[in-house]
Amino acid sequence: MTESPPVAGPRPGPSALFIRPETPADAAAIGALISAAFVDEPHSDGGEPRIVEALRRAGTLTLSLVAEQDGAPCGHVAFSPVEIGDAGRWYGLGPLAVAPARQRRGIGSALVRAGLAALRERGAAGCVVLGEPGYYARFGFRPEAGCVLPGVPPAYFQVLTFAGPAPQGTVHYQPAFGGG
Repeated sequence: MTESPPVAGPRPGPSALFIRPETPADAAAIGALISAAFVDEPHSDGGEPRIVEALRRAGTLTLSLVAEQDGAPCGHVAFSPVEIGDAGRWYGLGPLAVAPARQRRGIGSALVRAGLAALRERGAAGCVVLGEPGYYARFGFRPEAGCVLPGVPPAYFQVLTFAGPAPQGTVHYQPAFGGG
């Protein structure tokens, strides 16, 4: 993972939201946060914390941001490289997690916006996401007929292009995701 300066500027007051890159000391808290966020999700098999840990171990966790409020992590988002045909500099968003008691307060949206901005600054061509179409559309993600994640309903696999044309082909996530 590449270190970068705080995404949200100087550390604000105790109850304000602060978004920053993860540090090695955050790993356990991030794992617990992700577990708690996905525990009641019907589409989850409970493997999301293991995905982030495996990405971290493999050195493919390109961008890992922590939302902090009241001195404690309350949200996390991960980005890792994906392969799409011959398209270069594409990333996958996920998992995105917010502590259950803090959901629906804009923390997830703030993490996604900060992460997408950081990817753009790094020269990424774009980002893909597997997730709720209504949620991710607000950031500009859209289904792209020529960009496919096998076994997934097309509406739930979405693309956001930063530069160049939309990619065409089958998307392959990092091995940490367990299949493609």
